[in-house]
Parts: sequence; structure tokens; C-alpha cells
Amino acid sequence: MTNNEIISGFDSEKDDSLKIKLQNVDEAEGCLVLYLNGYIDTYNSNYFQKRVQKVIDNDFIRLVFHCGGLNYVSSTGIGSFTTFLKAVKPRGGDVVLLEIQSRVFEVFQLLGFSRFFNIKDNLEDALNFFRRGSSAEPGALFPKVFICPVCSGKLKALQPGRFRCSECKSILAIDNAGQVFLG
Repeated sequence: MTNNEIISGFDSEKDDSLKIKLQNVDEAEGCLVLYLNGYIDTYNSNYFQKRVQKVIDNDFIRLVFHCGGLNYVSSTGIGSFTTFLKAVKPRGGDVVLLEIQSRVFEVFQLLGFSRFFNIKDNLEDALNFFRRGSSAEPGALFPKVFICPVCSGKLKALQPGRFRCSECKSILAIDNAGQVFLG
């Protein structure tokens, strides 16, 4: 199945520095695998964001980014992934990253973003994450004690939602599954 068969007009724009191949996943509703090949930096991040926004606009909110062919991501590129996470979370979706090369993962770690993303070893683990996440009962994990991903301060959330860290004043959000991200 071609990208345009999955999402009409997806390949209307091309960029030689980043190739994206789509794979529909029937086992998980609203799930799509995006195979990334190349790099994401300041110059092509707008292209990347427009392509993925087209995916989200077509009601794919469970996004699996297969990063095995991704050999570089700048801080701007990581910002793009954060944007996608913020777009799908309120709709009950999530983002999973697969097979991240070590030098790309180092950038995520250096910038402190490795804590915000679900990173899995293979597609089956990603699909199991979405199967478990969709059946989780809201509120079953609360109150939840966790570490602020920005300042490492100890925090407690009584329920899912947005709040401000009492230590560093960063705005955080916690979803029904207990996952914390910048909000």
C-alpha cells in the first residue's frame, strides 16, 4: 500500500533529506507506523511537521516512529516530536519511538527529552503499549508520586491534568496512564 493510499496527498511534497514511509496497523485503532530515513534538522523540520500533521488530521493519533534509518536529529527535530505528542495526547493518542540509533538517542538524552517519549525495542512492544494504554482505567494510578523531568524534584499528582512544578515552575502534564510530559 502506498503512502497516498493510506493518506490522500501525503506524497504531494518530497524532501530528499528525509523519506517517510507509512504503514497502517490494523491491530490498534488509529495507529500508524512512520518509517523515517535520513535526518531532521532546522531546514527540513517544517516539511516533517507538515507531513505528520497531515497524519494526525486524518485521525491517526497513535503514532509509531520507526527511527532505525534516522541518522541525525537536531534540537529543532526533537521539538517536532514534542509538538506531535502535545497534539495527540489530548485526543487519547500517544507517540512511540522505535530503534533509535545511539547518536540520535544521545541528543534526546542531552536535551532531557528521553523521559517524555515511549521508547520501545520493536513494533510488537509498541502495539502492546497501545493495547494496554487503551484499556487503562482513568485515575487508577493516582495519586502518583514522580520526579520532575526538568529539575528532578519529587512531585505528587492527585489526578491527570496540567500543573506547575513547585520547584522549577515548569508546566507539566500527566495523562490517565501516569505518563508525564511538558505541558
